[in-house]
Amino acid sequence: MDRRFFVRSAGLAGVLSAGVAPAVVQAQANVRWRLATSFPKSLDTLHGGAETFSRKVSELSGGKFQVSVHAAGEIVPALGVVDALQAGTIEAGYSVGYYYFGKDDTWALGAGIPFGLNSRQMTAWMFEGNGLKLMREFYSNYGIINFPGGNTGAQMAGWFRKEIKSAADLKGLKFRIGGFAGRVVERLGVVPQNLPGGEVYQALEKGTIDAAEFVGPYDDLKLGLWQVAPNYYYPGWWEGGPQVDFYIGRKAYDSLSAEYKAIVEAAATSAHVEVQARYDARNPGALKQLVGHKVKVLPFPKAIMDAAFKECEALYAELSAKNPAWKKIYSDLQAFRRDQNLWFRFTEAQFDRYMQSAKL
Repeated sequence: MDRRFFVRSAGLAGVLSAGVAPAVVQAQANVRWRLATSFPKSLDTLHGGAETFSRKVSELSGGKFQVSVHAAGEIVPALGVVDALQAGTIEAGYSVGYYYFGKDDTWALGAGIPFGLNSRQMTAWMFEGNGLKLMREFYSNYGIINFPGGNTGAQMAGWFRKEIKSAADLKGLKFRIGGFAGRVVERLGVVPQNLPGGEVYQALEKGTIDAAEFVGPYDDLKLGLWQVAPNYYYPGWWEGGPQVDFYIGRKAYDSLSAEYKAIVEAAATSAHVEVQARYDARNPGALKQLVGHKVKVLPFPKAIMDAAFKECEALYAELSAKNPAWKKIYSDLQAFRRDQNLWFRFTEAQFDRYMQSAKL
């Protein structure tokens, strides 16, 4: 009998029983995805998380599952990742949830909100609390499933041309700040500006903006902002533990075999660990270099932190009153944060304070 006729006629059960399944399975096993990130290649820590994911997927699948990685602007704009996923232009994206708060403020909860969780707490909420379950339920409305893919750890508050000594100094301040945090600083009288990283230096130099936040020493060092805004403030209270996510189109994910789904999860988790490890390892040396450039590393006054915290709580209450999705997820995060801070108060915080004061 003609083998091609046999394969067409017998159906899958017949193919399997006839022992010709390997050729069919092999044909189905090769998968090619395109992944777009929201970051330029120069941010080797963040964009690098996507490269790690791609490499691990290939290694774990024996090269049968390939993910090509595209930096911001190569196939979609930096903030166009979610729209591209929904349109089916790409199968996967690597981005930060608070970029998309314009669609729904609830997106920010999947990344990090002002005075939210630190990086370890965020990971705990995602993997051992209800975070991943709740966010996946929310993202399903957009045809997306997410996998945690990294965290920067607590960020710096950014670069200021003039010192900030009181909340009054924030009034009218033109501040380059991204995402959901702009909602909060606006309530403090700040005028938030949304500029891509490549335009920040020129804007500060010309006085178009008065201050700019980016990430932390390792990434900030590359921008040279100390030359035009020498006051480097901390902490970035709006980004105490911001998480980066792998967003995957639900149709693309559901088409994968169980084995390939497990590979996606394992590769994302590997990137999740690696991204923060890189930041923790590289930020200290970069900070030393910045200090060598005569940068003033300054803490925000407590009065400013208190004012910001008060505005955050008011905003979150307003959102809970009008947005059921926000209320459901934020209430869970809020309870988790309360217990985590109680625990960290007795262990991590005390240990850290002692070690940071010890003469090593």
